[in-house]
Amino acid sequence: MPTGYYKAGLLLLLLGTLEAIAAPLITASTLVASARLFDVELTQPYVLLAILAALLSYTLVRQESLQQGMFVSGWALATRAGLAWLAVVALLLLIGYATKVSSTYSRSVLFVWFGATAPLLMAAPVFLRQCFRRLAVASGNARSIAIAGVNAMSRELGRIIRERPELGLREEGYFDDRGRQRLGELCPERLAGTLKDLPAAVRNRQIDVVFIALPYHLPRTRELLGELRRSSTSVYLIPDISFVDLIQARADDVNGVPIIALCETPFQGWPGFKKRATDVALASLLLLAALPVMLMIAIAIKLTSSGSVIFKQRRYGLDGEEIVVYKFRTMTVSEDGDQVKQATRNDARVTPLGRWLRRYSLDELPQLLNVFQGRMSLVGPRPHAVAHNEQYRKLIPGYMVRHKVAPGITGLAQVNGCRGETADLAEMQRRIDYDLDYLRHWSLALDLKILLKTALVLFRSEKAY
Repeated sequence: MPTGYYKAGLLLLLLGTLEAIAAPLITASTLVASARLFDVELTQPYVLLAILAALLSYTLVRQESLQQGMFVSGWALATRAGLAWLAVVALLLLIGYATKVSSTYSRSVLFVWFGATAPLLMAAPVFLRQCFRRLAVASGNARSIAIAGVNAMSRELGRIIRERPELGLREEGYFDDRGRQRLGELCPERLAGTLKDLPAAVRNRQIDVVFIALPYHLPRTRELLGELRRSSTSVYLIPDISFVDLIQARADDVNGVPIIALCETPFQGWPGFKKRATDVALASLLLLAALPVMLMIAIAIKLTSSGSVIFKQRRYGLDGEEIVVYKFRTMTVSEDGDQVKQATRNDARVTPLGRWLRRYSLDELPQLLNVFQGRMSLVGPRPHAVAHNEQYRKLIPGYMVRHKVAPGITGLAQVNGCRGETADLAEMQRRIDYDLDYLRHWSLALDLKILLKTALVLFRSEKAY
């Protein structure tokens, strides 16, 4: 195996070692520095706190870093490290309250420690990844690759490798039996030979990795695999799934049987726990702040119009199951049948108070209770009435994919202008496009960004009526 392979392996080992010790080292050292800043003696309780905090940060902060791909953006790394530190702080405070030892520690020391540790933990993974990327592109560390077969997926792979040298890969060319005129947008100089030329090129050029973008059932593919098995090169299969609209696509295995997820929820396992924990924590704070406002709204509705204060409507939730969504009643009617007419501009069914509530989305506040029930999330695709779901699922391909996640009080579509009435199919299609884009790119950072933008949109939108 070429020396570059071993060098890359050593660099990965070095990166893993540094990432493993960075979080606990920063956590413990900032506690020591904070104590010395206030001339507080490092007694046994502080030593125990440093050890516990280091263990928690090793588990939570480092886990967040490792779960991210080797070449994710620095912003994503920093944000998730910061959120993980907030989880560590919350656990420490909970432990301190439960064991009644919080009074042992200086409040000033803890305050400075919590604040100073966060930016350091956020900067550390970004700095380490940047160091690794610079080392990866150094001479002798790039792994040479060859691509067998030319199609949309293999061309995209080659483009990524050429544009991102930090991946540590060097493209040696494509191998295909078809003529140059049949290879689409591939530059002629990138065609290195035919499939029969590939085994010799692997031996002569010391190619480290071969990506095969050919139908695996073809005799020529099987013959090529047999030839490559005579060498020590690594072989990967690129399935051609370019015809599929991918949602959270990833590879996995079921007891050794390889599978590829083409459409899946982003909230499997740990991400789902983080999403739910964030919902409960933020919804608790929002509900406490909103209770006085909700009480005044309830009284105002009761005094200004007849009927119930809360309007309940059936909608589709996670996995397309029916849920009941709560809203403050803003109309003189409570439609929840096979035919539900959307509110329009100057709709006579909307009460004067209801028009004001809808203008600023205050009628949605009871849905914080839906979040506690687990029926909804703070951020996600907005739930539609059952009648509307049954109408649009037949008209828009992929419409029901939005139900791979729990519906939200606000969402990516809403902060991008898709609020209120959908007058035609094109407007609903635009809303669904945003919903699916949210599923593809979900992160806690995206959720927080949407929540912040929601606060701004509420006061300038003219489409809520």
